[in-house]
Amino acid sequence: MALRLPAGAVNLSSWRDAVRFSKSLSRSSTEVRVQISGTKDIRSLKVIRAVVENSQDVRQRAKLAASRVEKCFIKEAEKPLAEYMRLPASQYSVLDAERIERVDENTFRCYAPRLKFFSFEVGPVLLVRVEEQPDGCCIRLLSCTLEGSPLVVAQNEKFTASMVNRVSYRDSEQSSTDKELISDTTIEVTLEIPGAVSIIPKEAIEGTGSQVLAQVLKVMIPRFLAQLGRDYNAWATGDSSRKPLGTGEL
Repeated sequence: MALRLPAGAVNLSSWRDAVRFSKSLSRSSTEVRVQISGTKDIRSLKVIRAVVENSQDVRQRAKLAASRVEKCFIKEAEKPLAEYMRLPASQYSVLDAERIERVDENTFRCYAPRLKFFSFEVGPVLLVRVEEQPDGCCIRLLSCTLEGSPLVVAQNEKFTASMVNRVSYRDSEQSSTDKELISDTTIEVTLEIPGAVSIIPKEAIEGTGSQVLAQVLKVMIPRFLAQLGRDYNAWATGDSSRKPLGTGEL
């Protein structure tokens, strides 16, 4: 039976206490208003005062977003980078066989590294499609599935995600013999705030979640460009095997 708390206030000493307290609430019969001292970053919260009111549940949605532009310098070989960037997606290397698998000529399944979000570990699985463009390609997210604990898996019907990664090249401004690979990535996630963290202010969830996404891009995009550069060098030297270069490690 769901617990129904009387109206009143509860002082909590940390956000971890807040999460444990929130798990005891009935989402259908209890609304929690939170008063805090600290910043929007949930890790900086010092005092949480939960005011419990028995009323109809209002489900909140949080929006997380991050973007990053990254570039990598390439020493052009005898075979030009422009020719490599015009290859059809069917000739792309999967780059990292531990994290990427080909679904069809233009579609790939990507296993992102596990993310720590509050007390939960989330493993996103991305289905992306590659669209060929004159100066590179555009990688678009088709769908995203979450793996992890039963609570994490239950969120698969309660969020939407979009991602676009435009990969292009240009002449280097620093050297007439070098080129630049460029990745311009934007990701947005809209999710229903789970009951287990519903006591946490929406602004804190959005701030912390966006920081997590930004950190993922900070790690993954340079690694992706470095693998792309190595694959170009292998292609330019006549290596037709196009073996995956990554090991799945970050």
